[in-house]
Amino acid sequence: MKKNAWAFIPTLYLAEGLPYIIINVVSTVLYAKLDYPNDAITFWTGFLYLPWVLKMFWSPFVDARSTKRKWLIGAQTGISLVFLAIAALLGYQLFLQHTLSDNMTFFNLSLICFFIGAFVSATLDIATDGYYMLALNEHQQSAFVGIRTIFYRLAMILGNGVLLSATAWLTKVAHQYDWAIMFGFLSLVFAGFAFYHAYILPKPASDGPAENALQTVWADAFKTYFTQKNLLYILLFILLYRIGDALLEKTVPLFLLKEMEIPLDKYGFIKGILGLGGLIAGNLLGGWALGKYGFKKCIWPFAILLNLPNLFYAYIALVRPNLPIIATLITIENLGYGMAMMAFSVFVMYISQGAYKTSHYAISTGIMALGMMLPSMFSGWLQIKIGYAPFFIATSLISLVALSVVPFSQRVEILEEAEKRFKKQDN
Repeated sequence: MKKNAWAFIPTLYLAEGLPYIIINVVSTVLYAKLDYPNDAITFWTGFLYLPWVLKMFWSPFVDARSTKRKWLIGAQTGISLVFLAIAALLGYQLFLQHTLSDNMTFFNLSLICFFIGAFVSATLDIATDGYYMLALNEHQQSAFVGIRTIFYRLAMILGNGVLLSATAWLTKVAHQYDWAIMFGFLSLVFAGFAFYHAYILPKPASDGPAENALQTVWADAFKTYFTQKNLLYILLFILLYRIGDALLEKTVPLFLLKEMEIPLDKYGFIKGILGLGGLIAGNLLGGWALGKYGFKKCIWPFAILLNLPNLFYAYIALVRPNLPIIATLITIENLGYGMAMMAFSVFVMYISQGAYKTSHYAISTGIMALGMMLPSMFSGWLQIKIGYAPFFIATSLISLVALSVVPFSQRVEILEEAEKRFKKQDN
């Protein structure tokens, strides 16, 4: 029986987005609440991006072995085990009455768990995005691109918002075991995802290992990607489009929680409830605008919206406005982010075509992860050197680099061809 894509696309992208935000951002919040130094937090949690950078090198292995369906179910099970290990580590250290903020053994062991989780999560990305392009025809892919983006961003807001608010509530109930309980809950959630998807996911006839040997698949995937037309423009755009965002991702939670002393429950409410509304509105508005006006006309205003928050946080650091103003600015930030990332998702999808589209998508997102990883790793060091206000002013200037690569994206010829094909299918 043919299954409706609505039964599995939302849950697939919730399951893809949650570990990414938990490993890359919630880990930052955890270490911030445990009062580890900013430079150590940003460097080592920034290093967690590495598996997303390197996933392009093992994506052909995913193409060449088994099915995308089996890969993603296995990866969801693996993430469940990783979160269970972190919960156990937290609980064990607290049971021994160790002070976590002074315990570098906990810091190191938990980072190892997060790093393993990052590799599994990056593999889940490869399998999920590949399955999406195999289980849906091109018309369905176009129709669901906004839905998958909304649920992926929803997962990120839930992880960075609702779960943090729930953790703050658990602090009142379970005291120091709050984080251990939260990671135990996440382990159960991902076990549920794995069981549900094992039952509900259809088995596309085209979902199978590539016919060529692994070495040939790997070589062909990279050759076809790195010999495509307008490659330099593509690489510059993917690598630098989010540089301003990358500088903020690790430092903003530290700034809001440590410097501005916003309570965790209010931080979660702003990031979760208000941020969620802005993000969904941004995705919907961005999807509508891209469909009506096309990528070339939308990318300039979307890129500007992506980089405005650097100025927002410079203002917050200098003026110290009240919480409602901060909440409003963060909501606007999520609105612009939702629109800007819709454009980026469409760009990557359009250039990932042909027999190795799964590998091409992984290569593109891996390059993007490199552009996120390096600035985020050293953002905490720079912030400590110059202070929060000068840091945000500096990032506002650096974010102009992101705007400088927008014209390159408009010169990529394959975008026009792909856009015309998708519009023709919609009609």
